[in-house]
Amino acid sequence: MQQLSDDMSLEEQIGQLFVVGFPGTKVTPEIVELIQKYHVGGIILFARNLQDPQQIQELTQSLQKVAREAGHRYPLLICIDQENGMVRRFGDSTTFFPGNMALGAVASPELTREIAQATGRELKALGINMNLAPVADVNNNPANPVIGIRSFGEDPQQVARHVVAMVEGYRDTGVVTCLKHFPGHGDTAVDSHLALPSIPHDLERMESVELIPFREGLAAGADSVMIGHLYLPALMAANEMVPATVSRTVIHDLLREKLGYNGVVTTDCLEMDAVAKTLGVEQGAVMALQAGSDLAMISHRYDRQKGGIEKTYQAVADHTLSPQTIQASCERVLNLKARMLSWEQLPTPEQLHVIRSEEQQKLRDQSYERSTTVVRDQQHLLPLHLQPEQRILIAILQPAAYTLASDKSQAADTFVEQVRQRHAHVETITITVQDATRMRQKIGEVVKDFAMIIVLTVNANLDHYQGDVVRHFLQTGKPVIGLAVYSPYDLLAIPQLETYLVTYEYTPPALQAAARVLFGEVIAQGKLPVSLPGLYPLSR
Repeated sequence: MQQLSDDMSLEEQIGQLFVVGFPGTKVTPEIVELIQKYHVGGIILFARNLQDPQQIQELTQSLQKVAREAGHRYPLLICIDQENGMVRRFGDSTTFFPGNMALGAVASPELTREIAQATGRELKALGINMNLAPVADVNNNPANPVIGIRSFGEDPQQVARHVVAMVEGYRDTGVVTCLKHFPGHGDTAVDSHLALPSIPHDLERMESVELIPFREGLAAGADSVMIGHLYLPALMAANEMVPATVSRTVIHDLLREKLGYNGVVTTDCLEMDAVAKTLGVEQGAVMALQAGSDLAMISHRYDRQKGGIEKTYQAVADHTLSPQTIQASCERVLNLKARMLSWEQLPTPEQLHVIRSEEQQKLRDQSYERSTTVVRDQQHLLPLHLQPEQRILIAILQPAAYTLASDKSQAADTFVEQVRQRHAHVETITITVQDATRMRQKIGEVVKDFAMIIVLTVNANLDHYQGDVVRHFLQTGKPVIGLAVYSPYDLLAIPQLETYLVTYEYTPPALQAAARVLFGEVIAQGKLPVSLPGLYPLSR
């Protein structure tokens, strides 16, 4: 039977198995060499590469031009992490849309499908043909520092419904999808960017929780699966003390054999510390391909990218990696490209009109308003009823750290501006962990002339100084509204807080929607998609 890779050299086949990134907003000599000389078939873009829609489209077209002139049979896979919410790479260049947990709060798979379609339209117009989404992890651990709001929630069936809707929505626009982070990164308290998380559960437990969204997403036709950098001792052999990224037990036995998946498998970035500081990036690439991955992702350093490819050449030469394994992976990648990509369907400048169009922005506003969640209002402070002369203090608590997966955009200024448009006397104070002790000593003096305090918290359940500061505000006896602008779990750190809202993300439209809720212009409709242990069980 003839295969797509039959007349390709071994070096050409190996090149199709690598996804690489590069710095800057223009094509670099290094990326040209990787595409031309090393036949690299996949590119990953980050915020560092992106300025505005025209520049982004010109960049993707330039990359494709290099590949076509180098004789690539199919266009490059050009991918990005556009999960929306806090994991978006475009800044203000494209339409903001809610992230997964905000969509979980809306609990409408129909809306999730619409968001995927709208995101897909913009990606296609920009020349980005693969989205590393949706996240199919079930976030059932409040201490999870890296998944959290990137998950649709903690109910596996509800997560699965949203995963299916997102896969279908992207498919409608011709964008390649990627379920991640197999076999489930939700129940961990370690960020795999920084260390290797361990998932202790056996297969029976994973079948009942973690694997449900992946099974449903695959059944819906997801185009690829990303393996997480996770250690699963209950699934792996005793001598297989390695990340799932390079585990044949996870990739071949579980994903391919037990779940019956024969599509493209990709690693997460091999430069994350869970691999880079244990196996090494280059060796990790070889081991991932040996274990059954089809794409080895090295997102940043040229020396590691070149080294990973050349180490793969050597592995074939010394018979630790077979040509048959390389060809099988190349076939899966080429079949995906043949099905989804075409040199005749690259975007044109005219297609950029969809970016931030009126229709897209209308969907954005409606979806954010539906996601805003009032968890509790025991003092009946909402909507705000203040006299014109009364003063509001907005206290902005700065997080000590974000996960490296998240973009660092914040929207405190947007929120302050929105409140000031609605009330004349508004002042702000920004508090960091460094000045928290000094602030606690004078909080009573700071707030004495204010009728209302609105506190913005960011991951307070993981950043304990924030809860301490909020408790000091509460002790003044002033009315305090807590606005969790990132994680819904903040209330676990401040259970005394009697008025508490969640936006699930620190983005301008999310904070604009919160201001509308605070002033009674819209009614919050969101429902917590996770439980707050000891406070609120999950409503199903």
